[in-house]
Amino acid sequence: RLKNLYMLFNSLSFAFFFPLVTLVYFLLPHAWRWAWLLLASCYFYMAFVPIYILILAGTIVVDYFAGIWIDKCVGKKRKAALVVSIVANVGVLAVFKYYNFINENIGALLNWTGHSNPIPYLTILLPIGLSFHTFQAMSYTIEVYRGNQAPERHFGRYSLYVMFYPQLVAGPIERPQNVLHQFLERKFWNNHMAAEGLKKMVWGFFKKMVVADNLARIVNFCFDSPNEHSGWMLLLAAVCFCFQIYCDFSGYSDIALGSAQVMGFHLMTNFNMPFNAGSISTFWSKWHISLSTWFRDYVYIPLGGNRVSIPRWYLNLFLVFMISGLWHGASWNFVIWGALHGIFLIVGAIRDRYQLHSLRLLPVKRDGMFARNFLRIQTFIQVAFAFIFFRALSLTNALTIIKKIATVSLLQIQFFKSELNAFGAVKALVIVMILAVFIFVELFVHEHLQGRKRLSPVQQTLLFGALLSSILVFGFFGETQFIYFQF
Repeated sequence: RLKNLYMLFNSLSFAFFFPLVTLVYFLLPHAWRWAWLLLASCYFYMAFVPIYILILAGTIVVDYFAGIWIDKCVGKKRKAALVVSIVANVGVLAVFKYYNFINENIGALLNWTGHSNPIPYLTILLPIGLSFHTFQAMSYTIEVYRGNQAPERHFGRYSLYVMFYPQLVAGPIERPQNVLHQFLERKFWNNHMAAEGLKKMVWGFFKKMVVADNLARIVNFCFDSPNEHSGWMLLLAAVCFCFQIYCDFSGYSDIALGSAQVMGFHLMTNFNMPFNAGSISTFWSKWHISLSTWFRDYVYIPLGGNRVSIPRWYLNLFLVFMISGLWHGASWNFVIWGALHGIFLIVGAIRDRYQLHSLRLLPVKRDGMFARNFLRIQTFIQVAFAFIFFRALSLTNALTIIKKIATVSLLQIQFFKSELNAFGAVKALVIVMILAVFIFVELFVHEHLQGRKRLSPVQQTLLFGALLSSILVFGFFGETQFIYFQF
């Protein structure tokens, strides 16, 4: 029921909010535009739980003055200012996101030793998008400390950097070098930029409302009660979830980038067709790029990256992805999901180091089409396997799903057919067809939106007209929540 308390991109509220904010932005004098965007962003955020704006305001104040303090000080005082900023941000994240998780594990340990846990649990809601704007705020003080960004002296513009509504609750996680200077630039209405931004939004709405929300019907049907389903049905659901979470999250990113672009702002690309990747390392260079580069620059490289001994390098990879899993959620399922990706990367590094490539066992060219597709399928299987832990409601459920998928047989086909009938055979067929159309169309649309494929005005009208028609016919208009809002 909480999902209707805040403003979603796919809600009727946003259909009024976006054009109004954009129109007033261009009507106002340049000197007042930052204030209007900040006010609109505050309203956007306060549509969830209004009082939580004070949490965000508190960390903004700390980081704003920390940035100035870092610039003025030298030596230990300079480092102390950075530490204060990081502790403040991580502290808020720890209380709201990890307190109960830590307390639960302490309680389990105490119960195992025959003692009760005296520490009370907190009954508070997780502020929407807390992990995203916390990491964005931390990147500011770290970049100021490193000398890559001058401290922002204008408190309002710094606040807008943290709160800019298109990417406030689910990214991309921006760096100050990319965004802060754009709030100073004088923006003028540009028909081409606005048209390209609107096309990105349409593509994002299609991915979310048509593809992701339809796939969610199969995914929820199976993952919410895995004991009642066969391995074949769970396998179908596991594949569907990969595309559901991709279309849900990348759809949000497309809408965020598009709505910002209409006003003349450029945000970083967050997805680049990750399921085309032929390895896990390539996958992470294409999936949630703003987060993977954040961990690379602020965790992996400070740990030594790959400029250390081989065992230490493997440990660095594993630690970074363990932390990444914990960033996604306070649950052992997420930790295991991150750990699996760390293991996959380590195995890939060992394979490359000792030339143990699986293609050596096949009589095919290493750079041929068959080889490329073989590697893509191999990578997709790894990603899909790890995502089972990401989506499952519990560790027990995840293990049940894996066991059932691992023991599928042709003898279960009849049961699989009856499951499809229970779900709705026609409904399932429509969903599978929607997924097939998306897979076929994605490369075409992606190349066009990246400017690598020119389409005539007639072709663009037909393409995006078809996407809009699909949204109206097959889209979900029930204000379904974006998956990554919980993070």
